[in-house]
Amino acid sequence: MSAFVPDVPGTAPADAGLMLTGERTIPGLDVENYWFRRHEVVYERLAPHCAGREVLEAGCGEGYGADLIAGVARRVIALDYDEATVAHVRARYPRVEVMHGNLSRLPLPDASVDVVVNFQVIEHLWDQAQFVRECARVLRPSGLLMVSTPNRITFSPGRDTPINPFHTRELNAEELTELLVDAGFGVDGVYGVFHGPRLAEMDARHGGSIIDAQVARAVADAPWPADLLTDVAAVTTADFDLVDAADRGIDESLDLVAIAVRP
Repeated sequence: MSAFVPDVPGTAPADAGLMLTGERTIPGLDVENYWFRRHEVVYERLAPHCAGREVLEAGCGEGYGADLIAGVARRVIALDYDEATVAHVRARYPRVEVMHGNLSRLPLPDASVDVVVNFQVIEHLWDQAQFVRECARVLRPSGLLMVSTPNRITFSPGRDTPINPFHTRELNAEELTELLVDAGFGVDGVYGVFHGPRLAEMDARHGGSIIDAQVARAVADAPWPADLLTDVAAVTTADFDLVDAADRGIDESLDLVAIAVRP
């Protein structure tokens, strides 16, 4: 998921083959780097849960995350509904097995994987409950479902509908937890993604929010100031903090992360 399309229509990195449309984030673009790193950090921090295990990434997008997980997992299956995306992942990431399919009917047998990864995808789905039930079906006993999604409270503040046109329903922490519990999962942990100290400095340099500064340029289709582009391009995963909900106000987080366990 990419939050907003930059002011260069049809932009794609030279070696990627996928266009930046606003539906998903892709690596290798300076104007997209903030959102890419904000998503990538969750893969990095949660990848150890996949070590030596069979993993399904349900909604793999560009494929960079599935490939990251493949560095530690025994097997990674990457699933996406978009045929062009599936072809791209198959060509670009050979250590990942790729499948085309709908997340509401996962094309896997019962109890066939140890982990399901669903990062920045569930907010795109029309029937979120059905998808979570499907995750429970394909997971082995004690298997993990790991989900990340934008925090509705901070991502689309004060709105009845999502600010991103590709989203169907955004969630807060309570709603995400309820969705998982209703499908029979036990929730092992809920975490929030926050700006670390260097991003807080960037916020201060750009009128209080580097996010709002990017959004303003995208909405207005306006050129990016050089200082904003420099800062956005310099963001790394180390600039984000992943914090347990018990240690910091989860409603203030940028993104929500949940780890759920199938009984």
